[in-house]
Amino acid sequence: MDIDELLTFVEVADTGGVSPAARRLGVSKSIVSRRLARLEADLGVQLLVRTTRGAALTEAGSTFRDYAARACAEIEAARETLLPAGELHGRLRVAVSLSFGPVHFAPVLARMALNHPRLHIHLSFSDQIVDLIAEGFDCAIRVGYLPDSNLMVRRVGPIYGKLVASPDYIKVHGAPENPEELVNHQALMQGTEAWKFIDGEKIVTVNPRGRFKADNATALAAAAIEGLGIAWLPDGVTRPHLVSGALVSIMTRYPPPSAGVYVVRPPGQHPAQKVKILTDMLIACFKGYE
Repeated sequence: MDIDELLTFVEVADTGGVSPAARRLGVSKSIVSRRLARLEADLGVQLLVRTTRGAALTEAGSTFRDYAARACAEIEAARETLLPAGELHGRLRVAVSLSFGPVHFAPVLARMALNHPRLHIHLSFSDQIVDLIAEGFDCAIRVGYLPDSNLMVRRVGPIYGKLVASPDYIKVHGAPENPEELVNHQALMQGTEAWKFIDGEKIVTVNPRGRFKADNATALAAAAIEGLGIAWLPDGVTRPHLVSGALVSIMTRYPPPSAGVYVVRPPGQHPAQKVKILTDMLIACFKGYE
C-alpha cells in the first residue's frame, strides 16, 4: 500500500462516496476505484460496500479508517517539516460567497497563491450553502448569520449592513420609521429570514414579507433600485448605490446588529495548515473593522 491509497480511502470514508472523494482529490473516479481495489487486495479485507447513496464502511473499514487517517496526518506533517517555513503545497478547495467573493475575498486568496507557489487553489462562487464534505471542499467563507451545524466555525471579521430603498419607492410608499411598520412594506429577501434591529439595549426581531426573493445580494440590490421594495443589505453591496443616489438608507434609528464573516470547515480535531493560514490572512484583512 502507499500513501495515495490510504488518503483516497480516508476521503471516500469521510465523504461517503467515490464521486465526492474524486472531486476533493482532483482525480477521476476510475483512479479512486483502482486505488481502493489495490488497498483492499493488499490488506486482504473488504473496507467499503458500494450502496445506491455512495459507499459505506464495513466493520473492518471502520476500524482501519482511524489508523489510516492518523498515518496520513503524520506523513502530511512530515512533508511540511521538509518545506521551507510556512510554505504550503497540495490543493485548497474553497466555497466562497458569490455576493462578496469576487471583490472582497478573491484578492486575499490570490495573494495566498502568490505567496505559496506550490499550492493549487480552486474556488467555487455561490450564495447557496454547499455541503462541504459531500462536495469535497476544505473550507468555505460564509457571510451573515450562520445556522447551527456540526461544522467548525471561526469568525474572521464583521459585516455591517442597513435597510435601503429607492427614492421612487419611498415617494410612492413612504419609509418605515420603526421595525413594527415593516410589515406594511414589500421586503426583498433571500428566503424566509428574520430581520433583527437594535432598539436601545434590546434586539427587535421582525419577520418581513415580500414576493421577490433571491439568494444573491447583488440581485436584491438591483430589485431595490427598481423600486420593488425594501432590502437589508451589507454595506459592501450598497455603498456605490448610496453614493450615486440610486438607494437611500432608511430607518437609521434602528440599525441591524453586525453580521459576520466566517471560515467554516468540516469537523476535525485540527484545521489543515492551509486553512489556518487562509483564516489568519482573512483576520488580518478585517482587522480594524470591529
